[in-house]
Amino acid sequence: MRLLLDEMFAGLKEHFETLGYEVLTAQEAGLKSARDREVVDYAARHGLVLITQDQKPAELAELLGVRCVLISGAMIAKVADSWIRERFGAP
Repeated sequence: MRLLLDEMFAGLKEHFETLGYEVLTAQEAGLKSARDREVVDYAARHGLVLITQDQKPAELAELLGVRCVLISGAMIAKVADSWIRERFGAP
């Protein structure tokens, strides 16, 4: 599977590659400071799954049928909570 990391997640490229994904960052794709629609359109044209923390490109992707993962603060908190409970028990 091929991923397009929105600008704020460029630092995760090596992590995703280690997990077996083919990864392109927005910066590598020439999308630094690009409009949300441009990023979504690029993902669509190249068959990439967009990884973002911004609501607007996630909503545009949904409207256009582009595969997208919205990593929200709530998602991060849920993952952290799960790991904390698994390792150290309930608070």
